[in-house]
Amino acid sequence: MKIASWNINSVRARLPIVERFLKIEQPDILCLQETKAMDSVFPAELFRRLGYVHHKLNGQKMHHGVAIISKVPLHDEGRHDWQDNGEARHVGARLDCGIRLENVYVPAGGDVPDRTVNPKFGQKLDFIQRMTRWSEKLAEPTLIVGDFNVAPLECDVWSHKALIDVVSHTPIEIEALGQLQAAHDWVDLGRQFVPAPERCFTWWSYRSPDFTKNDRGRRLDHMWASPTLAGQAVAHVVHEPVRSWERPSDHVPLVVELEV
Repeated sequence: MKIASWNINSVRARLPIVERFLKIEQPDILCLQETKAMDSVFPAELFRRLGYVHHKLNGQKMHHGVAIISKVPLHDEGRHDWQDNGEARHVGARLDCGIRLENVYVPAGGDVPDRTVNPKFGQKLDFIQRMTRWSEKLAEPTLIVGDFNVAPLECDVWSHKALIDVVSHTPIEIEALGQLQAAHDWVDLGRQFVPAPERCFTWWSYRSPDFTKNDRGRRLDHMWASPTLAGQAVAHVVHEPVRSWERPSDHVPLVVELEV
């Protein structure tokens, strides 16, 4: 089974590259983050034409939004309000093979890494803490994917020295994500297949006209598996060339292959 995850940064604006990616890679399931579309205007018909007839949507007008679109049945939809304010940042489902699939979009956290002057940063840390409490109670094999908006390792950013005080790579965020990972002994599939300190980025800012020139990337997107599930992963690919397609997202898709 192939499962893809992609922060698409507006699904309706990126439909041509989404369709291109699906036709080339043929994943069984695609998890999208930052769809920026209410469920009522989600472009469901395009996905149905491509064989993705099963949908679990949690949309929001102009902001956030997550979706799971699938060729295989999805059951027992779940939505966690880890943001604690109603924002559409999570949707999950159970697959026939017994795996629980969770799709999450962690808040970016604003520009200042200090919750006393930047409430968005505090919301991000609280979001991760709520995920941590949830992880402690998990008892079924689970794959959680999405935009975590944290690059935890020094090699997960283009310059650790330059970004140590920049939101997404600060010590307090890294510590919070580490606590989340430890709460369920989550296995980071990205680094299972691309061991540190090898280069592995999933996001590049729009500020650079040619992202390849200075390659100032960060690994913000992740796929984590329960310990009992991690051994079933046989491949994990970051589809970096997609960042060069026409009108791209600033993130690129990840694909994991599981033996189920």
